[in-house]
Amino acid sequence: MLGLEIRLFPCLSDNYGVLIHDGAAGVTASIDAPEAAAVEEALEEAGWTLTHILVTHHHADHTQGIPALKARYGCKVVGPRAEADKVPGIDESLGEGDTFQFGRYEARIFDTPGHTLGHIAWWFPDAGIVFAGDTLFALGCGRVFEGTMEQMWGSLEKLARLPRETLLYCGHEYTQANARFAVTIEPDNVHLQARVGEIDEKRARGEPTIPSTIGAELASNPFLRADRDEVKMAVGMPNADPAAVFAEIRRRKDNF
Repeated sequence: MLGLEIRLFPCLSDNYGVLIHDGAAGVTASIDAPEAAAVEEALEEAGWTLTHILVTHHHADHTQGIPALKARYGCKVVGPRAEADKVPGIDESLGEGDTFQFGRYEARIFDTPGHTLGHIAWWFPDAGIVFAGDTLFALGCGRVFEGTMEQMWGSLEKLARLPRETLLYCGHEYTQANARFAVTIEPDNVHLQARVGEIDEKRARGEPTIPSTIGAELASNPFLRADRDEVKMAVGMPNADPAAVFAEIRRRKDNF
């Protein structure tokens, strides 16, 4: 049986587009829609027809391609309930605890507020994949634009509880810059040191640095490690609540 096929491709200046395809069921989804032309080109290369757009959050660099794609393919747009009024062409809205059947695969929905108030993540447990949008990046996390630091930490905690082998797909190629910051927090983290070299090599070859895995992020992403004693010590907050430690790390990254 063919599994869930995945195509990753660059969009805009530093976004990623992702197509997922269940051939047996004849369905293809775009995870967000950063750029209609790039999505169309990827579909044509694969020989697939778009049936769904699965949206993580309302920001334009994730939704601006929806109108053109929906007009061309008549696809179904599914997105966050709390941002339904901000997602163009939305047909179905979902939130925490909901599931969505995509061909033979069930997606489970998490509310992951912080970057935006209504942000959601899409977890496909049988495929071992999570689409985290701009909540969790490889070696980073999204800026906290609409929510609170406490909300963002809670969202990251949800993703951190996924199986360690889960493949993490995020919305941007920020990994090299994230790595430069991460080593300022944990310069002696051997897992982080190993990743820095791999990331630099991949980018030098023009290759993407995602997907990552939840396990790799737990071992080396300072934003996911705000509850670890060594990270608390590193930022001079040995007895602080993890949410406060996360907030300090996020503030440092904002000013990096």
